Amino acid sequence: MATNIGMMDSAYFVGRTEILAWVNSTLQLNLSKVEEAASGAIQCQLMDAVHPGIVPMHKVNFDAKTEYEMIQNYKVLQDVFNKLKITKHIEVNKLVKGRPLDNLEFMQWMKRYCDSVNGGQMHCYNPLERREACKGGKEASKKTVTTQASSRSSATTTTTTTTRSHSSNTSRKNDSTSGNPPNPPAKSSKPAVNGGPAYDEQITQLKLYVDSLEKERDFYFAKLRDVEILCQSPELEGLSVIAAIQRILYVTDDSPAVLAEAKAMITQQAKQEGHLSPISEIVEDKPNVETQKRKNIHTLEVDVAATSTLSPRQRLSDISDVHHNGSPLTTC
Repeated sequence: MATNIGMMDSAYFVGRTEILAWVNSTLQLNLSKVEEAASGAIQCQLMDAVHPGIVPMHKVNFDAKTEYEMIQNYKVLQDVFNKLKITKHIEVNKLVKGRPLDNLEFMQWMKRYCDSVNGGQMHCYNPLERREACKGGKEASKKTVTTQASSRSSATTTTTTTTRSHSSNTSRKNDSTSGNPPNPPAKSSKPAVNGGPAYDEQITQLKLYVDSLEKERDFYFAKLRDVEILCQSPELEGLSVIAAIQRILYVTDDSPAVLAEAKAMITQQAKQEGHLSPISEIVEDKPNVETQKRKNIHTLEVDVAATSTLSPRQRLSDISDVHHNGSPLTTC
């Protein structure tokens, strides 16, 4: 039984149209968008269809409109998963937002799971009757019946129009044969709408691309938000680095001078605290240091030269003076 399905599984390559057709035929609904399943009620009834009696349908709300009401449906679904020991993680926070990609992926998993139970066979299951126990279930069934009746009426109208058009074409053909001038066909005021599988696939790809961009945007926004929260910490308040980061975060234009201003703020603070010396000061101090080194070397050379010119008697006299002046080397 498929409970954990990898992202490269064939289940995730099932198209939106096939998913909608499967849900509508199984539960006798009339969904036109995958995100209409965002409330979680449809998933609960699909589990009821493959595992009769395990879902408390009286707790399922088909009329859920707010996120809170939808979350209650997903709690029911999670309880069912726990009873069946299904380890599939339900990303409730994403599903209740009604995003097409998230709901499509979850419905693809649902189809794969339902197909793995008894080969997808749902014998003697009456979705309309089971839905009557749910809150808003009767209204959902009535809406489906009304939509189906409207579709049949539209189909009948289309058939009648086609028949009339065929009769009109036959009449024009007869007029042409008899020598009578044919009546010009009426021009349609509605432009032709391009559709078909290729059109639907292109729309799906664009939706997936937009969703990917939104995820990337949310990722980087979360990072910036973490940085902002860190900068607002009381223990970091007053640091020049924090002020510079906030300057960059809260700027409202794309001026390249902002980064330079931020660097200047850090440099100024470092100068005041004595952690950083300007390059000009370093350049000016360098000759003084070299001069002092040369003076010290010259003094040492003079002392050595003077010592070397002393006579042996003078050297012994200096050593004697050291002993009498209390040198640490003196022994008792």
